[in-house]
Amino acid sequence: MVDEIDPDELKERIDEDDTPQVIDIRNPENFEQGHIPGAENVPFNEITESIDEYDWEDEVVVACPIGQSSQQAARLIESYEGFDGDVANLEGGYREWEYELEE
Repeated sequence: MVDEIDPDELKERIDEDDTPQVIDIRNPENFEQGHIPGAENVPFNEITESIDEYDWEDEVVVACPIGQSSQQAARLIESYEGFDGDVANLEGGYREWEYELEE
């Protein structure tokens, strides 16, 4: 089962330099307009075809605009045979992220 992480907890971890691998599944245009610091862009429609091309870390957080598509993407990553870590969904997605974005 995919866990949830709230934006405050993720921000705190980023500030403490304990950042999990953040995967932003939005399209590249939206990603370039601003994203969570350190996030990697893996558009949702590319996850299944390119999942084995990524070096997944032990802990992954998946983010999208409202937290629904990222829940599905997190399940895909969690079920991937080559993934042996923890995966979480950013609760509420970017809608709930109240912190500065990286461009």
